[in-house]
Amino acid sequence: MLESPLLQIPLRVPFDRISPEHIEPAITSLLAQARADLAAIVAEPGPRSYDNTLGALDRLTCALDLAMNVVGHLESVATTPALRAAHNAVQGPVAEFYAQIPLDPGLWQALRSYAASDDAKALQGARLRFLTRTLDDFRRHGAELPPAGKTRLAEIQVELSQATTTFAEHVLDATNSYEILLNDPAELAGLPASALAAARASAEARGLAGHRFTLQQPSLLAFLTYSERADLRERLYRAANICAEPGPHDNRELLAQILRLRHEEATLLGFADFPDFVLHNRMARRGATARDFVTTLRDKVTAAFLAENHDLQQFRRSLEGPDAPPLQPWDITYYAEKQRQALYDFDDEALRPYFPAPQALAGLFAVAGHLYGVRVAEVDDFPTWHPDVKTYRVDDEHGAVIGYFYADLYPRDDKRAGAWMNALITGEPDARGDFSPHLGLICANLTAPVGDAPALLTHDEVLTLFHEFGHLLHHLLTRVPVRSLAGTNVAWDFVELPSQILENWCWQRETLDLFAHHWQTGAPLPEELLARMLRARNFREANATMRQLGFAATDLGLHTGAPPPTGDEILARARELAAPFSATTLLPDHAMIARFTHLFAAPVAYAAGYYSYKWAEVLDADAFSRFQREGVLSRAVGEAFRAAILSQGDSREPADLFREFMGRDPDPDALLARAGLLPTT
Repeated sequence: MLESPLLQIPLRVPFDRISPEHIEPAITSLLAQARADLAAIVAEPGPRSYDNTLGALDRLTCALDLAMNVVGHLESVATTPALRAAHNAVQGPVAEFYAQIPLDPGLWQALRSYAASDDAKALQGARLRFLTRTLDDFRRHGAELPPAGKTRLAEIQVELSQATTTFAEHVLDATNSYEILLNDPAELAGLPASALAAARASAEARGLAGHRFTLQQPSLLAFLTYSERADLRERLYRAANICAEPGPHDNRELLAQILRLRHEEATLLGFADFPDFVLHNRMARRGATARDFVTTLRDKVTAAFLAENHDLQQFRRSLEGPDAPPLQPWDITYYAEKQRQALYDFDDEALRPYFPAPQALAGLFAVAGHLYGVRVAEVDDFPTWHPDVKTYRVDDEHGAVIGYFYADLYPRDDKRAGAWMNALITGEPDARGDFSPHLGLICANLTAPVGDAPALLTHDEVLTLFHEFGHLLHHLLTRVPVRSLAGTNVAWDFVELPSQILENWCWQRETLDLFAHHWQTGAPLPEELLARMLRARNFREANATMRQLGFAATDLGLHTGAPPPTGDEILARARELAAPFSATTLLPDHAMIARFTHLFAAPVAYAAGYYSYKWAEVLDADAFSRFQREGVLSRAVGEAFRAAILSQGDSREPADLFREFMGRDPDPDALLARAGLLPTT
């Protein structure tokens, strides 16, 4: 046990030494220590102080959090049956312990005693906010429930932890269980060289002949966008649509269980439903506010949405004649790409040679340097979980270390889909106010390199890189002395502002010139190609907006009120909620919700909060307007954003932080103006 790499994890996390057999003994030990530390807070004999009460609470789960984050991360990026089993074995006990913290009567009494003390009444700044937030969170999570209610609440948390973990496993397994192998040239018609090369490499890696296409996002999206074979597009689309619904990876009953437990949790705690419970301490405050936001935005873009869909159908008829059939779900991306090329003479594939992944990263780091004075350099003395993973050090302009991060950018069969950022270690301040190094990571599933060539990314993939790095900067640049309020520990409908605003720099000539050069010739992105890209930027933007609003409406609709009792009824309700936002008639077996890990693969995640993406887009579009006015690479504006937003975590109300940066409340129409969707009447 003394040699377990999970018991005392250093800054250079020993990912290369962690094995499944370490997990249960280490987590058991860390749980025992956390329970002892909690008992010590309760039994504190001396006068209540910040350090022995609130400060001790902030430190209580530090080692356990890190160990579980490391284990959970490994299960996401390098899963094995043994690792999954070990991770699942500790999920329940850990969830039970976390659920018991606000339910512990002795701890609640200790906090109330401290809150009444002179020491507490003298608190200011982040410490005062931590006290206020802690008391509110404890009440909201059952501190004042009767004993039977506390017992049931703890049971719910354990059941939710297990169910959401299984949901994620089903999605990963279902995604990996499907492939199609193609070799006939007629079956490959229309696919670009990049997609064909990736499919050949995927097949060769498994000792197969031909071209292997899967449900992993780069493979699936390329096929749906470019394949001229409607029958094969349909085949892949239908497989993705039901990938976690029938068979051994069926998530239907898990959906019912998760929704039922969340509703029970909310009502047990005195809330009308899960959205009201979740949004109580977010910017929206109530489920009705989030629903009104989605409805208002939907109403403003509906006319443009309908016009776009009519135009796309007419475009198909211009190609295939007046009797061309109505568009099906697997047709939308294909014909939209053809329409975009026709309207703007623009093919996203033409951008790939200008976005080799190493250059895109270098450009991203250069933008951060211009704005915030940070310097990023690759280091090679950090163990990793896979040879493809790179590690980096981030310094300030004076050479002081701010933190380190890992970058794991390409898909693998043992890695879950999507893109994300995780915080691993939050640095602590010393007596002078300097912070020890932070540690985080970014992961994605971008187009992988093939042969000796670098990975050549689409512009959308570059946007993904910038997005996740924005989250990472929010963590690395935090200067909040309270761990629980630091970095990305902010209201969930504010957390996307730092990530989404950074995407704006992917559209600026001034910043593209830093990195968008042809990987073979070194030539910069041609002006005429950039012009076409910018003209096409808002192509079918109403559809993109409605797609996100559809996810948000489905999320809020499923979580509002008592949920349907069965998985099949939930799928039917989800289809009903999503239908008004879909460009085509949804399939009778439409089951996207059964693989929607954003909502169902963690106890909270984006559940009842998916609207946050669009909410934060309003904030980011408005905030970026200041950079546009005062200088896209203005160090002064960058420092203002760093000081008001990136460094502050949750030490102040997010609305106040936004007002500090912009000097006013956000403009609700900023997003529509950027997207070209402001109504003209």
